[in-house]
Amino acid sequence: MDATQFQQALRGCLQQLTSHPQSALAELFDLTAARLVRYAATIAGNQPDAEDALQAVFSLLARDPRYITAAQSPWPYLIRSIRNETLRILRKKSRSASLPADTASQNSNSQPSPPQQLLNEEINQQIRRILQSLPPEQAEVVLLKHWEELTFAEIADSLNLSQNTVASRYRYAIEKLQRSLEPFIR
Repeated sequence: MDATQFQQALRGCLQQLTSHPQSALAELFDLTAARLVRYAATIAGNQPDAEDALQAVFSLLARDPRYITAAQSPWPYLIRSIRNETLRILRKKSRSASLPADTASQNSNSQPSPPQQLLNEEINQQIRRILQSLPPEQAEVVLLKHWEELTFAEIADSLNLSQNTVASRYRYAIEKLQRSLEPFIR
């Protein structure tokens, strides 16, 4: 699903929240859960805390869907909500955020051949290692830009930062990633 289709599906869910809250919330969960957990896992460093954050955010939305329907930008609102909840969980556990063990997911209906699957796993491991070498705030921006296809303005809104800060974090991260990938390009 491309970014435009995702935004249209998101708007459709939000329009139904007032008339059919249970089914619309379930549809919203199905649409966003994998993306939000992947992002939360980037912050938390593990899947269980990411899933706990997702559960907490959707529990809040189930109690009062006005939180998201009143948001001017619903997707950045959800990203900010999952980020805040993940950070709250981490503070509660008194541990620092790090990158997850698995930031890449394969969203394909067909199974790749065994050699292709091994190559994909090897590439995913290398990407994880490279992303783990970045400071968490830079990795977070790269994830939101490339995996979630957010604009710098949306990322800035989601993280409550200026667009200049987001752009500079992204630029520094890309420079580091390019240096890390140079041995593989030769």
